Amino acid sequence: MSFILYTKLNHKYNDFMPPVNNTVDNIAPEKHHINSWLIATIILILVTAGLIALSVWLYYIYNDQKTNVDTIKADAVSVAVKNQVDKDNSKFTEQEKLPNRQFVGPDDLGRVTFDYPKTWSEYVAQDASDGGTFEAYLNPITVPPISSTQQYALRVTIEQKDYDVAIASYNSLVKNGNLSASSVTSDGNSGTRFDGIFSNDIHGSAVIFKIRDKTLTIRTDATTFTPDFNKLVATIKFNQ
Repeated sequence: MSFILYTKLNHKYNDFMPPVNNTVDNIAPEKHHINSWLIATIILILVTAGLIALSVWLYYIYNDQKTNVDTIKADAVSVAVKNQVDKDNSKFTEQEKLPNRQFVGPDDLGRVTFDYPKTWSEYVAQDASDGGTFEAYLNPITVPPISSTQQYALRVTIEQKDYDVAIASYNSLVKNGNLSASSVTSDGNSGTRFDGIFSNDIHGSAVIFKIRDKTLTIRTDATTFTPDFNKLVATIKFNQ
């Protein structure tokens, strides 16, 4: 009887007890699943953004390097083309000077001769037919008006002056370092060569030779003409 009474009381107790709610147990796994998905999504977004940023940075580096390389190549090509053009122009200019012409001075003044580029013009300012100084000027294409400050490819003078006196007139320029002096020989004739600054307007070279009782001076007024001048000096001839 006691068991029967317990059983009845237990049934009545259960009738008053609220039903057990299992929702909590169902929600917890769902929330955990949502949180994991959200974290994974955030990580994926961050990784993707990082990869995009890295790609943009690498592309920038590549493009910058490519631009530099292209610029270097373009500059190298430009320099090579310019050098070739300059070389061709220089070669053409040298070819245009050939064959050389020959300068011939008055017979009574030693008949000075030398070879000079055919692209140069010759102008005799004083022929010394009545005595005095012989003056001739040579220059590419045309000879500018005669002036002591004007630069010419070549000046030729034969004057009634003692050789030693002519050489001594350059001593002060040699002493102050503006000119350097050296010996020169052409066709067996010995002379003196000066190189440097002759005046504010004249920077070049000159060779001076003794012809009987006269003095021959051949001078270039600019270093631009030095290569032609050197070739020319080697061809100088005159009668003693």
